[in-house]
Amino acid sequence: MAGLSPVSGQAHLAVVLTDGNRIVVAVIAVVALAALAVAGVLVRQVLAAGEGTENMRQIAAAVQEGARAYLARQLRTLAVFAVVVFLLLLLLPADDWGQRIGRSVFFLVGAVFSAATGYTGMWLAVRTNVRVAAAARDAADEASTPGATRAAMRIAFRTGGVVGMFTVGLGLLGASCVVLVYAAHAPKVLEGFGLGAALIAMFMRVGGGIFTKAADVGADLVGKVEQGIPEDDPRNAATIADNVGDNVGDCAGMAADLFESYAVTLVAALILGMAAFGDAGLAFPLMVPAIGVVTAVIGIFAVSPRRADRSRMSAINRGFFVSAAVSLALVAVAAFVYLPSTYAELDGVTDPAVGGRAGDPRVLALVAVAIGIVLAALIQQLTGYFTETGRRPVRDIGRTSLTGPATVILAGVAMGLESAVYTALLIALGVYGAFLLGGASVMLALFAVALAGTGLLTTVGVIVAMDTFGPVSDNAQGIAEMSGDVEGPGAQVLTDLDAVGNTTKAITKGIAIATAVLAAAALFGSYRDAVLTGAREVGERISGPGAPLTLITDITQPNNLVGLIMGAAVVFLFSGLAVNAVSRSAGAVVHEVRRQFREHPGIMDRTEKPEYGRVVDICTRDALRELTTPGLLAVTAPIAVGFTLGVGALAAFLAGAIGAGTLMAVFLANSGGAWDNAKKLVEDGNFGGKGSEAHEATVIGDTVGDPFKDTAGPAINPLLKVMNLVALLIAPAVIQLGYGSGASPGLRALIAVLALVVVVVAVWVSRRRGIAMGDADEARSPAGR
Repeated sequence: MAGLSPVSGQAHLAVVLTDGNRIVVAVIAVVALAALAVAGVLVRQVLAAGEGTENMRQIAAAVQEGARAYLARQLRTLAVFAVVVFLLLLLLPADDWGQRIGRSVFFLVGAVFSAATGYTGMWLAVRTNVRVAAAARDAADEASTPGATRAAMRIAFRTGGVVGMFTVGLGLLGASCVVLVYAAHAPKVLEGFGLGAALIAMFMRVGGGIFTKAADVGADLVGKVEQGIPEDDPRNAATIADNVGDNVGDCAGMAADLFESYAVTLVAALILGMAAFGDAGLAFPLMVPAIGVVTAVIGIFAVSPRRADRSRMSAINRGFFVSAAVSLALVAVAAFVYLPSTYAELDGVTDPAVGGRAGDPRVLALVAVAIGIVLAALIQQLTGYFTETGRRPVRDIGRTSLTGPATVILAGVAMGLESAVYTALLIALGVYGAFLLGGASVMLALFAVALAGTGLLTTVGVIVAMDTFGPVSDNAQGIAEMSGDVEGPGAQVLTDLDAVGNTTKAITKGIAIATAVLAAAALFGSYRDAVLTGAREVGERISGPGAPLTLITDITQPNNLVGLIMGAAVVFLFSGLAVNAVSRSAGAVVHEVRRQFREHPGIMDRTEKPEYGRVVDICTRDALRELTTPGLLAVTAPIAVGFTLGVGALAAFLAGAIGAGTLMAVFLANSGGAWDNAKKLVEDGNFGGKGSEAHEATVIGDTVGDPFKDTAGPAINPLLKVMNLVALLIAPAVIQLGYGSGASPGLRALIAVLALVVVVVAVWVSRRRGIAMGDADEARSPAGR
């Protein structure tokens, strides 16, 4: 047992939830409830706005019905997965049955909170999109374009503010309740809470992303390219499905995604905080995001356009930076008031590398949190540069439209690849900078990384508001165009806000992947701790040939190299499955929209109405069918690697997935966002304008980018955290079956084979599905399937 870090078991036993900390955590829970109360106030504000004309209200009602029906069916499907995982978690090792039951119960709590956050985002977005359109119309009718912009932007952004408050409120409430009930054993239970949030978010991201992009791609290819009609023309049978998809994909999916980022980062911070900061580690990681709740309210209300603003993004940037600056100031106050001035004064710390360290823990905490906040700000600016319509990269892509769709696609791919490098380097520097703060103590360094993640969380309320702003603005423009009741200045205001929304969505995706990497890096440290604890419990040596710690740290081990490659490969396979799923479903939508134009010629002269419901049904069925395979891959791949190749290879698997996932997610998000805004540039009269060959080229580029930026790219975020949490949960079982008197090679092999079979069968079934693209292929058409 020589060389065993006290972190791997003893440190957790030394930590207690003191009476003072219990009061602090209880106050944090009250702050979480206050966030939900603020959300209620914002809901009343946005719903008090007018809903426009009767025609606009009818279109909005159709979108509401489709979104509600899809999410209801999706949640019923996911309930089956939740029950299965609930039972499986009971089988995994824990200190006692109380922890096992708590872990499973809070898995369901995390899943319900994640689903509730997503559903709330959808529920409100489909009610406020028509209000945004009405605000632009009414204010513009009064010959006040600035007034129209302010009114429409305020409603759209405060709608996002509601979702942001739900995200931070429920995330903080769940974590606080676990700490209050389970005290020092909270991290074990929080693993279940984080997994529930991450698993549901991944399914909602994949399913919603498939729905929205199948409808969007189908609508664009047939409506814009083949029929030459506008994007949201009511003659296109896919327009309602497209608007439904914006809400179930972007609003519900992203809200659930950022909620699980919130939950998982708190899980890692509390696990590592107990080891590094002792008793204070149970409270301080919750204090930082609690401050973020307060500053999010400030940031949301700070978003209001001014005449001096350089662009529509200026108001949103102002809210973000105000929130970030106030967060940093308040965290400094909290750190210097709550934490002691020396490491020796930290109660409950048994690691001599921490207790005997010189320096001030308050400074470490503040600098680590500052790294997270600054990282969010830098990514916000970098992503904006590559995706805003007024910046050179998007304008360069727009210029390539003059030479055809091939050059548009090449330029977008090149830009995405380049931007991914810069973003990945920023994130890597942030992680490394935080890690250096720990000095000789690995666990203190990892806790600093986790604190950087909580620092980034202080901006999550505003980030969610920015993201929801995008689909709400997009839907508002769609309702305006379909109704024909918003023209002139009001229509231009909505077009401008839609372009801003494309940028905000790209920015939030960049920040979301940063939270994923920080959370995954911190969970990687938690995985190391779990392996050491498991080895201690079976009486296994920690270092030396074949020992668990050596296997984790020795990259020259063949198993580890294989694990690294497999981790990167899973990211590529997952992305390919998601994009291919959109391709198949979009093919079905194309077939259906073509059929309606062909069989009902009166649609074009408006004497017949399209059958919108058929396209909604196609997208719903395909999305629910297609989301299973990527979800099974995320859960079973780490199980297969861990039980086949061991704990070292599983650690390398996670490292490979984090590296490849960071680059892939940013590449997909930025390419897609830039293609979308390049199309907006052409539609605004640049490079030939609407109806030109340049416009057709950018539409094709946009259809390629749709599944990139709204399906595969954002789904990588929860993928990384699901795989890290699964690895963290199975690590003790891998150790128990591989070492000591309880080793069972046969059972370990059986589990590995079962996991491999699930992966292979799921991918095979997915690949066997056809693509309904041919007009004459009735057997493979939506009606014939």
